Amino acid sequence: MSHLSKKQIAIIKSYLRGVGIAVMPLLAINETRPQAYLYAVLAGVVAPAVRAADKNDTAFGRIADPIADDIDKLVKADKKKSK
Repeated sequence: MSHLSKKQIAIIKSYLRGVGIAVMPLLAINETRPQAYLYAVLAGVVAPAVRAADKNDTAFGRIADPIADDIDKLVKADKKKSK
């Protein structure tokens, strides 16, 4: 298994949170129809997918990588200064 980056882990967690939040109410009311769970899973995936498609999203969008790189550089420079 390949090593996942912090960004990939954050994306996976985002999808899992979305699905979990969508499915929990069905569990709370003891819903038994599989179709209801299918719709809940789809609904839970939509929000993170829309966020990932947004090129201006600073967490997962296309702009996220350059911003993350800049932040990493600043943190490394600050660590060097503090030593």
